[in-house]
Amino acid sequence: MFKIQPLLSALINHRLTLERNGGLCKLFCIMSEESRDEQTAKLLKRANEENEDSVEKVQATKKLKAEGENTEDEKKYPKKKVVLLVAYSGKGYYGMQRNPGTSQFRTIEDELVTSLIKSGCIPENHGDDMKKMSFQRCARTDKGVSAAGQVVSLKLRLIEDIVEKINEHLPTQVKVLGLKRVTQGFNSKNNCDARTYAYMLPTVAFSPKDYDTGKIAAFRLEPEALQRVNRLFALYKGTHNFHNFTSQKASSDPSARRYITEMSCGEPFINSNTQFAVITVRGQSFMLHQIRKMIGLVIAVTKGYVNEEVVERSWGPDKVDIPKAPGLGLVLERVHFDRYNKRFGGDGLHERLDWDHEEEAIKAFKEAHIYPTIVETECKEGSMISWMSSLPIHDFKASATATGTQDNKDQKQDIADVGNASD
Repeated sequence: MFKIQPLLSALINHRLTLERNGGLCKLFCIMSEESRDEQTAKLLKRANEENEDSVEKVQATKKLKAEGENTEDEKKYPKKKVVLLVAYSGKGYYGMQRNPGTSQFRTIEDELVTSLIKSGCIPENHGDDMKKMSFQRCARTDKGVSAAGQVVSLKLRLIEDIVEKINEHLPTQVKVLGLKRVTQGFNSKNNCDARTYAYMLPTVAFSPKDYDTGKIAAFRLEPEALQRVNRLFALYKGTHNFHNFTSQKASSDPSARRYITEMSCGEPFINSNTQFAVITVRGQSFMLHQIRKMIGLVIAVTKGYVNEEVVERSWGPDKVDIPKAPGLGLVLERVHFDRYNKRFGGDGLHERLDWDHEEEAIKAFKEAHIYPTIVETECKEGSMISWMSSLPIHDFKASATATGTQDNKDQKQDIADVGNASD
């Protein structure tokens, strides 16, 4: 019995040793596997880094190549500050000003910027950020509004035959009519002293409210009626608070005060068997829809929906419900730079910003693309007649509480257009 005890102890110790050795082997195996995994991960990481480096090198090479090309272009054609005289028919466009990210709402500036890139006047990356080319327009015309004398300022590469090449990539209803060099600090909006707009409309707009609108072609505006219309338009001359003639502007807002130097209706003429007339208005600047509401109110007074004292009352603090005439007939005729011309026009280094040499081209564009569009659209769609039928819903005293579906749509559009004021 005493001999068996040592033997058992020896067997137990031997088993423990085996187990210990087995555990160590297992540990060594695990450590070996982990080492292999780490090496594999390092190799994969290194391969990925090399691939990334390769991609970055390719991208960097492309960037350097593009920059090299741009540098060559800039050396050959350094960017200079210029103004472009632009004419366009606004039908089918959502105004002048570009709205990046809203490609479904095509604007005149979308067409112009695309053309400038395609013609090589500006680098492609300037199209996404117009500040890079110091772009500014004189007036942000509203949806459907046309222009015969819009002016934009920007920095361009002065390539050969630049005007012709820009026009090659523009649609027929948008055209650059002239180009002039200006001072480096020139800003077409800030340096503009005044804007002149024209509004073409069928004279039936001034007919009595009980006139049969089915007889548009037969209507003729009598001289006495024209005199009254011009007397009403003359009331707008001077500085007044036009807070009622735009959207979401309080009477206490200093920016609602605007200076009007001229407003009158010209002699009527016949076009497509219908009598038309052109209203001309010149002012320092205009707010969103201001001109259309100025015309809309005079039409309402002339037709007999409200007394003419409403014009004076509209400049007071109280809210007045003023109808907004259709945008179809509105045209930006020209912009004026009298102070700039006086300071720089005679220094022998800079050109005067007037467009006497382009007058024929301006007239030709209006007769080919602007006036026919206004007449044809009016005769076909009857926008003025349709708008006239909504005049009875306006109360002319305060903001109408129930002005019908169309007026509610107009109010929503006003809110949407707040950032797109005329100038």
